[in-house]
Amino acid sequence: MTSPVALPGLVAFWDFQDDSFLAQGPSPIRLKPGGAPLEAVSEGVFGPRSLRFRAEGQLASGYLSATAAEAPALNIGGPDAQVTVIAWIKREPTAYTSCQFIAGVWNEHHRRQYGMFLNLSIWNSSQQIGAHISSHGGPTPGHPYCMDVAIGATPVPLDAWHCVAMTYDGQHARAYLDGTLDVREPQGAFGRNPFHYPGGLLKGSADFTVGAVARPATVEPDGQGGFIEKGGLITNPFTGLLGGLALFDRALDEPALLALAAPARSPR
Repeated sequence: MTSPVALPGLVAFWDFQDDSFLAQGPSPIRLKPGGAPLEAVSEGVFGPRSLRFRAEGQLASGYLSATAAEAPALNIGGPDAQVTVIAWIKREPTAYTSCQFIAGVWNEHHRRQYGMFLNLSIWNSSQQIGAHISSHGGPTPGHPYCMDVAIGATPVPLDAWHCVAMTYDGQHARAYLDGTLDVREPQGAFGRNPFHYPGGLLKGSADFTVGAVARPATVEPDGQGGFIEKGGLITNPFTGLLGGLALFDRALDEPALLALAAPARSPR
């Protein structure tokens, strides 16, 4: 079994085996809980424990975060930026039916950088992995939200451990399921995997969040071809167990991701 700490380019790895939420690796970043306390579950991937994330309607019950000031190593951006986000998850049934955020720096108040989602209901997708990226932080021109994303072809099953990952190498975003590139044919100009997106990532100042994102409460047409954003929510809640989370400042290749996916096939 390959551990994330054995690979070059690691920024931080959390195995969630205690309540410190302190990362292993070169950046000992401590995530801070927000909202309701997260439940520790006696089932895991890198040990006998994981965290359960829930939805409260459309809001996140509990989530984790680190500010850009507290964790500058997670603020990955610039024209040459690369990133990999890997999570070991076990999805659970939920009445919440919209998109679910796993982890990244993805503040939808025009401060988007990179973020891994599930169940993005765009470009004829549902229940797959979404690898969102942004070079400017705002919505895609002509749209109320960011539509720049690599979306996998395979729905991520419920009630079983899986390794989900996104990478960005400066030219393409990619979505991986259990270490394998989940190739998806183009849905018009968008929705494919890999997704061509040159230009790098915004170098911003937003929080790194796990299990939820900050976004406007509503986005409405302004009657002049643009959009008006109103209010704010902590939403797009992930629902299920999180057994591990790792972030790299380079785009890992498929052999490395396959090796890292192995623990999801034999959880504790």
